[in-house]
Amino acid sequence: MMRYLLLGFALLLGVNVAIAGDISAQILVQSSPLAGFQYYEGKAVWAELHEGDTLNLVREPANVYDSNAVRVEWQGHKLGYVPRRDNAAVARMLDQATPINAKITRLLTARNPWQRLLFEVYVPLQ
Repeated sequence: MMRYLLLGFALLLGVNVAIAGDISAQILVQSSPLAGFQYYEGKAVWAELHEGDTLNLVREPANVYDSNAVRVEWQGHKLGYVPRRDNAAVARMLDQATPINAKITRLLTARNPWQRLLFEVYVPLQ
């Protein structure tokens, strides 16, 4: 019952909600391109990546370039970062130990590295 109340509340607020069957629900926090794809291991593992793959988000509070830095990893491989313009909320959630999930939503063989990988960040509803 509580889950349906949360879903109704989220919908009233205009928050995007993704429901996986009847088992769980998640609130979409953001959809972002991957920053820095061309500098890390993305090219090396490109053929192994698939839409829907789970990503790990790792805080880097001591990052000298951005105190809100959030590293994006796939199976232990560093792919890049949550873009600086989008990382404050995700960094705050990670700092507060809020459970969050991330997954690959689009892979393109575009020439522009900012268009190669799109990912989404979700907060699961408990």
